[in-house]
Amino acid sequence: MSLAESWDRYAVGSKPRRTANAKGDTTWLNWTQYADHGPDETVLGPVAGRRVLELGSGSGSNLAHLVALGATGVGVDVAPTRETVARERWGDLPGLEFRTAEATAFLNETDETFDVALSIFGAVWFVDPDTLLPLIRSRMVPGGILAFSHLPPGSRGPKPAKAGLRHDRTPDEWRRSLTEHGFSDVSVSLIDPPEGRAAGTMLVRAMAP
Repeated sequence: MSLAESWDRYAVGSKPRRTANAKGDTTWLNWTQYADHGPDETVLGPVAGRRVLELGSGSGSNLAHLVALGATGVGVDVAPTRETVARERWGDLPGLEFRTAEATAFLNETDETFDVALSIFGAVWFVDPDTLLPLIRSRMVPGGILAFSHLPPGSRGPKPAKAGLRHDRTPDEWRRSLTEHGFSDVSVSLIDPPEGRAAGTMLVRAMAP
């Protein structure tokens, strides 16, 4: 079974995002695995007029929210069915496109540059950071923002068969890796889970000087 097939099989069990959140919004960004929890898009700074790349874009809902706020976006996901689902829901939104590709392959082949790159429980968690981070850095404009989230080390979480190892790095390890690969102003925060839930979320943000 290929990597794409593994993620496709995993995606079959994923619940579609609600059409509106608790506030009644039809688009929103969620960094954590819990509904209506955690920070919003302000982690990225102003997004209007900026070019955004999401690695592991899934059903496209997080990226669609940023585009609805005035960004233009490219969502990349290794699972072909993810692109299909994303296009069905968000295909009529101007300035938004989805592509099926493995993250490093896309970054190696594109000549596009981006103001913002994000990965929410996505490629940054599953691809060797020493391979992926330099590629992301090479496609970012000066002053660009990289932000990603995943479960803290040791937590249980998604790992489809043959999807490869999760890169569960500690905050200090992420700070060191990002700095070594050309990023600056690295910040790492741990978002506590809602009451009654066990696993929090690690949120990492860095700048491309």
